[in-house]
Amino acid sequence: MMKTDVVIVGGGPGGAATAVFLAKHGIQSIIIEKEQFPRFHIGESMTGECGNMVRAMGLEEEMLKRNHPVKYGVLVYGQGGNNTFWVPVMKRDEQGNLQDSFTWQVRRSDFDKMVLDHAIAQGATLIQGQATKVLRAEDGAVCGVQVRLADGSVEEIHAEVVVDASGAATFLSNAGVASKKERGKYDRQVAVYSHVKGAIRDEQDNTLIFYEKKNHWGWFIPIDAETVSIGVVAPSDYYRAYEGDMRSYFLQQMHKINPELSKRVPDVELVEEVRATSNYSYHVKQFTGKGFLCVGDSHRFIDPIFSFGLHFALTEARLAAQAIAGYMNGENRDAENPFADYQAYSELGMDVIEDLVDCFWENPLSFAFFVHTRYVDDFIDLFAGRVYQDPPSPGLQAIRKVNAKARAKKTAVSAQAYA
Repeated sequence: MMKTDVVIVGGGPGGAATAVFLAKHGIQSIIIEKEQFPRFHIGESMTGECGNMVRAMGLEEEMLKRNHPVKYGVLVYGQGGNNTFWVPVMKRDEQGNLQDSFTWQVRRSDFDKMVLDHAIAQGATLIQGQATKVLRAEDGAVCGVQVRLADGSVEEIHAEVVVDASGAATFLSNAGVASKKERGKYDRQVAVYSHVKGAIRDEQDNTLIFYEKKNHWGWFIPIDAETVSIGVVAPSDYYRAYEGDMRSYFLQQMHKINPELSKRVPDVELVEEVRATSNYSYHVKQFTGKGFLCVGDSHRFIDPIFSFGLHFALTEARLAAQAIAGYMNGENRDAENPFADYQAYSELGMDVIEDLVDCFWENPLSFAFFVHTRYVDDFIDLFAGRVYQDPPSPGLQAIRKVNAKARAKKTAVSAQAYA
Protein backbone atom coordinates (compact mmCIF):
# COMPACT_ATOMS: atom_id res chain seq x y z
CA MET A 1 0.00 0.00 0.00
CA MET A 2 1.18 3.52 -0.86
CA LYS A 3 0.09 6.86 0.59
CA THR A 4 0.12 10.39 -0.83
CA ASP A 5 -1.79 13.65 -0.47
CA VAL A 6 -3.43 13.45 -3.91
CA VAL A 7 -3.61 10.69 -6.49
CA ILE A 8 -4.25 11.80 -10.08
CA VAL A 9 -5.71 9.40 -12.64
CA GLY A 10 -4.27 10.42 -16.01
CA GLY A 11 -0.96 11.96 -16.98
CA GLY A 12 -2.16 14.13 -19.86
CA PRO A 13 -2.08 17.94 -19.63
CA GLY A 14 -4.96 18.13 -17.13
CA GLY A 15 -3.41 15.62 -14.74
CA ALA A 16 0.18 16.77 -15.15
CA ALA A 17 -0.78 20.44 -14.76
CA THR A 18 -2.77 19.61 -11.62
CA ALA A 19 0.38 18.04 -10.18
CA VAL A 20 2.44 21.12 -11.11
CA PHE A 21 -0.01 23.52 -9.46
CA LEU A 22 -0.35 21.25 -6.39
CA ALA A 23 3.43 21.31 -6.00
CA LYS A 24 3.27 25.12 -5.84
CA HIS A 25 1.07 24.66 -2.74
CA GLY A 26 3.50 22.12 -1.26
CA ILE A 27 1.11 19.20 -1.89
CA GLN A 28 2.46 15.80 -2.91
CA SER A 29 0.85 13.84 -5.72
CA ILE A 30 1.08 10.54 -7.55
CA ILE A 31 0.09 10.40 -11.22
CA ILE A 32 -1.29 7.14 -12.63
CA GLU A 33 -0.84 6.82 -16.40
CA LYS A 34 -1.32 3.65 -18.45
CA GLU A 35 0.23 4.91 -21.70
CA GLN A 36 3.87 5.53 -22.50
CA PHE A 37 4.63 9.13 -23.46
CA PRO A 38 5.10 10.56 -26.03
CA ARG A 39 1.86 9.43 -27.61
CA PHE A 40 -0.36 10.85 -30.35
CA HIS A 41 -3.19 13.14 -29.34
CA ILE A 42 -5.42 15.63 -31.10
CA GLY A 43 -6.31 19.13 -29.89
CA GLU A 44 -3.28 21.26 -30.68
CA SER A 45 -4.42 24.89 -30.48
CA MET A 46 -4.39 27.06 -27.35
CA THR A 47 -6.51 30.02 -26.34
CA GLY A 48 -4.82 33.12 -24.95
CA GLU A 49 -5.66 32.23 -21.36
CA CYS A 50 -4.47 28.67 -21.97
CA GLY A 51 -1.11 30.19 -22.92
CA ASN A 52 -1.18 32.07 -19.62
CA MET A 53 -1.64 28.79 -17.76
CA VAL A 54 1.51 27.51 -19.50
CA ARG A 55 3.30 30.64 -18.29
CA ALA A 56 1.91 30.12 -14.78
CA MET A 57 3.43 26.63 -14.77
CA GLY A 58 6.82 28.19 -15.53
CA LEU A 59 7.07 26.74 -19.05
CA GLU A 60 7.15 29.83 -21.29
CA GLU A 61 10.92 29.71 -21.78
CA GLU A 62 10.77 26.00 -22.61
CA MET A 63 7.94 26.60 -25.08
CA LEU A 64 9.95 29.26 -26.89
CA LYS A 65 13.03 27.01 -26.94
CA ARG A 66 11.06 24.25 -28.62
CA ASN A 67 9.86 26.60 -31.36
CA HIS A 68 6.17 25.75 -31.07
CA PRO A 69 4.32 27.89 -33.62
CA VAL A 70 3.14 31.16 -32.14
CA LYS A 71 -0.58 31.85 -32.52
CA TYR A 72 -1.86 35.43 -32.82
CA GLY A 73 -5.48 34.60 -33.48
CA VAL A 74 -8.08 32.50 -35.25
CA LEU A 75 -9.44 33.07 -38.77
CA VAL A 76 -12.84 31.59 -39.63
CA TYR A 77 -13.87 31.15 -43.28
CA GLY A 78 -17.57 31.01 -44.01
CA GLN A 79 -19.29 28.73 -46.49
CA GLY A 80 -17.58 28.84 -49.88
CA GLY A 81 -14.66 30.76 -48.40
CA ASN A 82 -16.79 33.90 -47.90
CA ASN A 83 -17.78 35.99 -44.87
CA THR A 84 -14.55 35.52 -42.97
CA PHE A 85 -13.88 36.87 -39.51
CA TRP A 86 -10.68 37.22 -37.52
CA VAL A 87 -10.36 37.16 -33.73
CA PRO A 88 -6.93 38.19 -32.39
CA VAL A 89 -5.31 36.84 -29.24
CA MET A 90 -5.31 39.75 -26.78
CA LYS A 91 -4.82 40.08 -23.04
CA ARG A 92 -6.18 42.51 -20.47
CA ASP A 93 -3.66 44.74 -18.66
CA GLU A 94 -3.97 45.78 -15.01
CA GLN A 95 -6.31 48.62 -16.00
CA GLY A 96 -8.51 46.24 -17.98
CA ASN A 97 -7.42 47.46 -21.40
CA LEU A 98 -6.92 45.04 -24.28
CA GLN A 99 -3.33 44.52 -25.44
CA ASP A 100 -1.80 42.43 -28.22
CA SER A 101 -0.60 39.04 -27.03
CA PHE A 102 0.08 35.54 -28.31
CA THR A 103 -0.29 31.92 -27.43
CA TRP A 104 0.87 28.69 -29.10
CA GLN A 105 -0.03 25.75 -31.34
CA VAL A 106 1.56 22.50 -30.20
CA ARG A 107 2.33 18.99 -31.32
CA ARG A 108 0.55 17.22 -28.51
CA SER A 109 2.94 14.29 -28.26
CA ASP A 110 5.74 16.77 -27.49
CA PHE A 111 3.70 19.17 -25.36
CA ASP A 112 2.05 16.50 -23.22
CA LYS A 113 5.39 14.85 -22.44
CA MET A 114 6.92 18.23 -21.62
CA VAL A 115 4.19 18.99 -19.06
CA LEU A 116 4.38 15.50 -17.55
CA ASP A 117 8.17 15.71 -17.27
CA HIS A 118 7.80 19.12 -15.64
CA ALA A 119 5.35 17.69 -13.10
CA ILE A 120 7.85 14.97 -12.20
CA ALA A 121 10.63 17.55 -11.93
CA GLN A 122 8.42 19.48 -9.47
CA GLY A 123 8.12 16.41 -7.25
CA ALA A 124 5.18 14.39 -8.58
CA THR A 125 5.60 10.61 -8.74
CA LEU A 126 4.62 8.83 -11.95
CA ILE A 127 3.33 5.28 -11.73
CA GLN A 128 2.87 3.39 -14.98
CA GLY A 129 -0.37 1.46 -14.69
CA GLN A 130 -4.15 1.60 -14.93
CA ALA A 131 -6.55 2.66 -12.20
CA THR A 132 -9.10 -0.14 -11.88
CA LYS A 133 -11.08 0.53 -8.70
CA VAL A 134 -11.99 3.35 -6.35
CA LEU A 135 -11.19 2.91 -2.65
CA ARG A 136 -13.62 4.24 -0.04
CA ALA A 137 -13.36 5.03 3.66
CA GLU A 138 -15.89 3.81 6.24
CA ASP A 139 -17.97 6.96 5.80
CA GLY A 140 -18.15 6.40 2.04
CA ALA A 141 -15.68 9.12 1.10
CA VAL A 142 -13.27 8.36 -1.73
CA CYS A 143 -9.84 7.68 -0.25
CA GLY A 144 -7.71 6.32 -3.10
CA VAL A 145 -7.54 3.96 -6.05
CA GLN A 146 -6.46 0.45 -6.86
CA VAL A 147 -3.96 0.25 -9.71
CA ARG A 148 -2.90 -2.57 -11.99
CA LEU A 149 0.78 -1.96 -12.62
CA ALA A 150 2.62 -2.53 -15.87
CA ASP A 151 3.96 -5.87 -14.59
CA GLY A 152 0.43 -7.11 -13.82
CA SER A 153 0.61 -6.71 -10.04
CA VAL A 154 -1.98 -4.72 -8.10
CA GLU A 155 -1.25 -1.80 -5.77
CA GLU A 156 -3.49 0.28 -3.52
CA ILE A 157 -2.76 4.00 -3.35
CA HIS A 158 -4.42 5.87 -0.50
CA ALA A 159 -4.88 9.63 -0.70
CA GLU A 160 -6.90 12.45 0.80
CA VAL A 161 -8.16 13.44 -2.67
CA VAL A 162 -8.54 11.60 -5.97
CA VAL A 163 -8.41 13.73 -9.12
CA ASP A 164 -9.86 12.25 -12.30
CA ALA A 165 -7.93 13.61 -15.27
CA SER A 166 -8.58 10.58 -17.46
CA GLY A 167 -10.22 12.61 -20.25
CA ALA A 168 -12.88 10.91 -22.34
CA ALA A 169 -12.30 7.68 -20.38
CA THR A 170 -14.22 9.38 -17.51
CA PHE A 171 -12.82 7.02 -14.87
CA LEU A 172 -14.84 8.24 -11.89
CA SER A 173 -18.09 8.37 -13.85
CA ASN A 174 -17.60 4.83 -15.12
CA ALA A 175 -16.78 3.73 -11.57
CA GLY A 176 -20.13 5.09 -10.36
CA VAL A 177 -18.51 7.76 -8.18
CA ALA A 178 -19.21 10.80 -10.35
CA SER A 179 -22.63 10.88 -12.02
CA LYS A 180 -23.53 9.10 -15.23
CA LYS A 181 -22.01 10.30 -18.50
CA GLU A 182 -24.77 11.94 -20.54
CA ARG A 183 -24.77 12.78 -24.23
CA GLY A 184 -24.06 16.40 -25.05
CA LYS A 185 -25.60 18.54 -27.76
CA TYR A 186 -22.90 17.77 -30.31
CA ASP A 187 -22.53 14.01 -29.98
CA ARG A 188 -23.73 12.86 -33.42
CA GLN A 189 -20.63 13.95 -35.27
CA VAL A 190 -17.47 12.31 -36.57
CA ALA A 191 -14.07 14.00 -36.63
CA VAL A 192 -11.53 12.52 -39.07
CA TYR A 193 -8.00 13.90 -38.88
CA SER A 194 -4.31 13.47 -39.56
CA HIS A 195 -1.03 15.41 -39.79
CA VAL A 196 0.28 16.50 -43.17
CA LYS A 197 3.36 18.04 -44.73
CA GLY A 198 3.37 20.26 -47.80
CA ALA A 199 0.32 22.35 -46.90
CA ILE A 200 0.38 26.01 -47.93
CA ARG A 201 0.45 28.11 -44.79
CA ASP A 202 -0.35 31.75 -44.10
CA GLU A 203 2.42 34.13 -43.05
CA GLN A 204 1.22 33.85 -39.47
CA ASP A 205 0.71 30.31 -38.23
CA ASN A 206 -2.74 30.83 -36.78
CA THR A 207 -5.67 28.51 -36.36
CA LEU A 208 -7.87 28.39 -39.47
CA ILE A 209 -11.47 27.15 -39.32
CA PHE A 210 -13.50 26.33 -42.44
CA TYR A 211 -17.29 26.35 -42.20
CA GLU A 212 -19.41 24.25 -44.56
CA LYS A 213 -22.77 24.12 -42.77
CA LYS A 214 -24.13 23.35 -39.33
CA ASN A 215 -21.88 20.80 -37.56
CA HIS A 216 -19.79 20.38 -40.73
CA TRP A 217 -16.41 22.12 -40.70
CA GLY A 218 -12.65 21.71 -40.87
CA TRP A 219 -9.53 22.85 -39.02
CA PHE A 220 -5.99 23.74 -40.09
CA ILE A 221 -3.45 24.07 -37.25
CA PRO A 222 0.32 24.39 -37.86
CA ILE A 223 2.15 22.38 -35.20
CA ASP A 224 5.79 22.69 -36.24
CA ALA A 225 7.89 24.18 -39.03
CA GLU A 226 6.69 21.60 -41.57
CA THR A 227 3.59 19.88 -40.20
CA VAL A 228 -0.06 20.91 -40.06
CA SER A 229 -2.89 19.19 -38.20
CA ILE A 230 -5.96 18.98 -40.44
CA GLY A 231 -9.33 17.60 -39.45
CA VAL A 232 -12.81 17.49 -40.91
CA VAL A 233 -15.95 17.20 -38.79
CA ALA A 234 -19.31 16.14 -40.17
CA PRO A 235 -22.63 14.71 -38.97
CA SER A 236 -22.44 10.94 -38.44
CA ASP A 237 -25.00 10.24 -41.18
CA TYR A 238 -22.94 12.18 -43.70
CA TYR A 239 -19.81 10.21 -42.83
CA ARG A 240 -21.57 6.85 -42.92
CA ALA A 241 -23.00 7.60 -46.38
CA TYR A 242 -19.48 7.69 -47.84
CA GLU A 243 -18.66 4.38 -49.56
CA GLY A 244 -14.84 4.49 -49.46
CA ASP A 245 -12.40 3.96 -46.61
CA MET A 246 -11.52 6.52 -43.95
CA ARG A 247 -8.30 7.66 -45.63
CA SER A 248 -9.98 8.37 -48.97
CA TYR A 249 -12.84 10.13 -47.15
CA PHE A 250 -10.32 12.39 -45.42
CA LEU A 251 -8.49 13.23 -48.64
CA GLN A 252 -11.76 13.94 -50.41
CA GLN A 253 -13.11 16.16 -47.64
CA MET A 254 -9.95 18.27 -47.53
CA HIS A 255 -10.81 19.37 -51.07
CA LYS A 256 -14.58 19.43 -50.72
CA ILE A 257 -15.42 21.11 -47.45
CA ASN A 258 -14.28 24.64 -48.33
CA PRO A 259 -12.31 26.16 -51.24
CA GLU A 260 -10.03 28.01 -48.80
CA LEU A 261 -8.95 24.67 -47.33
CA SER A 262 -8.67 23.01 -50.75
CA LYS A 263 -6.24 25.60 -52.09
CA ARG A 264 -3.95 25.02 -49.10
CA VAL A 265 -3.61 21.27 -49.71
CA PRO A 266 -2.94 20.83 -53.47
CA ASP A 267 -0.39 18.07 -52.90
CA VAL A 268 0.19 17.02 -49.30
CA GLU A 269 1.91 14.06 -47.66
CA LEU A 270 0.19 12.33 -44.76
CA VAL A 271 2.73 11.82 -41.97
CA GLU A 272 0.31 10.26 -39.46
CA GLU A 273 -2.33 7.61 -39.90
CA VAL A 274 -5.86 8.90 -40.44
CA ARG A 275 -7.84 8.62 -37.22
CA ALA A 276 -11.44 9.27 -36.24
CA THR A 277 -13.37 10.25 -33.12
CA SER A 278 -17.14 9.95 -33.01
CA ASN A 279 -19.95 10.96 -30.65
CA TYR A 280 -17.58 13.02 -28.57
CA SER A 281 -19.91 15.52 -26.84
CA TYR A 282 -20.84 14.52 -23.28
CA HIS A 283 -21.52 15.86 -19.79
CA VAL A 284 -20.97 14.44 -16.30
CA LYS A 285 -23.07 16.81 -14.18
CA GLN A 286 -22.00 15.78 -10.67
CA PHE A 287 -18.22 15.50 -10.72
CA THR A 288 -17.11 16.44 -7.21
CA GLY A 289 -17.74 15.03 -3.78
CA LYS A 290 -16.09 13.78 -0.61
CA GLY A 291 -12.51 13.00 -1.54
CA PHE A 292 -12.75 13.51 -5.31
CA LEU A 293 -13.06 15.91 -8.22
CA CYS A 294 -12.71 15.80 -12.01
CA VAL A 295 -10.70 18.03 -14.33
CA GLY A 296 -11.35 18.95 -17.98
CA ASP A 297 -12.58 16.27 -20.37
CA SER A 298 -13.13 13.80 -17.53
CA HIS A 299 -16.42 15.56 -16.79
CA ARG A 300 -17.43 17.47 -19.92
CA PHE A 301 -16.62 18.00 -23.58
CA ILE A 302 -18.71 20.34 -25.69
CA ASP A 303 -17.45 20.87 -29.25
CA PRO A 304 -13.86 21.28 -30.45
CA ILE A 305 -14.47 24.06 -32.97
CA PHE A 306 -12.95 26.93 -30.97
CA SER A 307 -10.10 24.93 -29.37
CA PHE A 308 -11.10 24.91 -25.71
CA GLY A 309 -9.95 21.38 -24.83
CA LEU A 310 -6.48 22.32 -23.59
CA HIS A 311 -7.84 25.54 -22.13
CA PHE A 312 -10.20 23.76 -19.75
CA ALA A 313 -7.66 21.04 -18.92
CA LEU A 314 -5.04 23.55 -17.76
CA THR A 315 -7.38 26.15 -16.27
CA GLU A 316 -9.32 23.60 -14.23
CA ALA A 317 -6.03 22.03 -13.14
CA ARG A 318 -5.11 25.31 -11.49
CA LEU A 319 -8.60 25.77 -10.01
CA ALA A 320 -8.57 22.19 -8.71
CA ALA A 321 -5.17 22.68 -7.05
CA GLN A 322 -6.45 25.83 -5.32
CA ALA A 323 -9.57 24.00 -4.11
CA ILE A 324 -7.51 21.04 -2.84
CA ALA A 325 -5.05 23.35 -1.08
CA GLY A 326 -7.96 25.02 0.71
CA TYR A 327 -9.36 21.61 1.65
CA MET A 328 -5.99 20.51 3.05
CA ASN A 329 -5.98 23.68 5.15
CA GLY A 330 -9.37 22.86 6.63
CA GLU A 331 -11.76 24.68 4.29
CA ASN A 332 -15.09 22.87 3.77
CA ARG A 333 -13.55 19.84 5.46
CA ASP A 334 -16.85 18.69 6.92
CA ALA A 335 -19.06 19.77 4.03
CA GLU A 336 -21.21 17.23 2.23
CA ASN A 337 -19.38 18.25 -0.95
CA PRO A 338 -16.08 19.99 -0.13
CA PHE A 339 -15.50 20.91 -3.79
CA ALA A 340 -18.95 22.24 -4.69
CA ASP A 341 -17.59 25.74 -5.36
CA TYR A 342 -14.97 24.34 -7.75
CA GLN A 343 -17.70 22.40 -9.58
CA ALA A 344 -19.97 25.44 -9.92
CA TYR A 345 -17.14 27.65 -11.18
CA SER A 346 -15.98 25.02 -13.68
CA GLU A 347 -19.53 24.63 -15.01
CA LEU A 348 -19.88 28.41 -15.29
CA GLY A 349 -17.00 28.55 -17.75
CA MET A 350 -18.12 25.57 -19.79
CA ASP A 351 -21.70 26.84 -19.92
CA VAL A 352 -20.42 30.07 -21.47
CA ILE A 353 -18.59 28.17 -24.20
CA GLU A 354 -21.67 26.05 -24.90
CA ASP A 355 -23.63 29.29 -25.30
CA LEU A 356 -20.95 30.58 -27.70
CA VAL A 357 -21.00 27.39 -29.78
CA ASP A 358 -24.82 27.26 -29.81
CA CYS A 359 -24.96 30.79 -31.21
CA PHE A 360 -22.34 30.02 -33.87
CA TRP A 361 -24.19 26.95 -35.16
CA GLU A 362 -27.79 28.10 -34.79
CA ASN A 363 -27.47 31.81 -35.61
CA PRO A 364 -24.36 32.35 -37.76
CA LEU A 365 -25.54 35.74 -39.08
CA SER A 366 -26.08 37.12 -35.59
CA PHE A 367 -22.77 35.62 -34.49
CA ALA A 368 -20.92 37.29 -37.37
CA PHE A 369 -22.54 40.66 -36.57
CA PHE A 370 -21.57 40.39 -32.92
CA VAL A 371 -17.97 39.38 -33.57
CA HIS A 372 -17.39 41.83 -36.44
CA THR A 373 -19.25 44.90 -35.30
CA ARG A 374 -21.36 44.99 -32.15
CA TYR A 375 -19.35 43.27 -29.40
CA VAL A 376 -15.83 43.00 -30.78
CA ASP A 377 -13.99 43.34 -27.44
CA ASP A 378 -16.36 40.95 -25.65
CA PHE A 379 -15.81 38.30 -28.31
CA ILE A 380 -12.04 38.76 -28.09
CA ASP A 381 -12.42 37.97 -24.37
CA LEU A 382 -14.57 34.91 -25.04
CA PHE A 383 -12.21 33.46 -27.64
CA ALA A 384 -9.27 34.13 -25.32
CA GLY A 385 -10.91 32.04 -22.61
CA ARG A 386 -12.04 34.79 -20.25
CA VAL A 387 -15.26 32.89 -19.80
CA TYR A 388 -15.85 32.81 -16.05
CA GLN A 389 -18.19 35.79 -16.30
CA ASP A 390 -20.50 36.79 -13.47
CA PRO A 391 -22.12 39.11 -14.32
CA PRO A 392 -21.97 38.30 -18.05
CA SER A 393 -20.59 40.83 -20.51
CA PRO A 394 -22.99 42.59 -22.93
CA GLY A 395 -21.73 40.31 -25.72
CA LEU A 396 -22.50 37.19 -23.71
CA GLN A 397 -25.91 38.55 -22.77
CA ALA A 398 -26.63 39.13 -26.47
CA ILE A 399 -25.61 35.54 -27.28
CA ARG A 400 -27.99 34.23 -24.63
CA LYS A 401 -30.88 36.36 -25.88
CA VAL A 402 -30.40 35.07 -29.43
CA ASN A 403 -30.16 31.48 -28.18
CA ALA A 404 -33.30 31.88 -26.07
CA LYS A 405 -35.25 33.16 -29.09
CA ALA A 406 -34.03 30.22 -31.17
CA ARG A 407 -35.10 27.74 -28.49
CA ALA A 408 -38.50 29.40 -28.15
CA LYS A 409 -38.99 29.22 -31.92
CA LYS A 410 -38.10 25.51 -31.96
CA THR A 411 -40.51 24.84 -29.12
CA ALA A 412 -43.30 26.66 -30.96
CA VAL A 413 -42.63 24.73 -34.16
CA SER A 414 -42.66 21.42 -32.25
CA ALA A 415 -45.92 22.34 -30.55
CA GLN A 416 -47.53 23.14 -33.90
CA ALA A 417 -46.32 19.83 -35.34
CA TYR A 418 -48.10 17.90 -32.58
CA ALA A 419 -51.22 20.09 -32.59
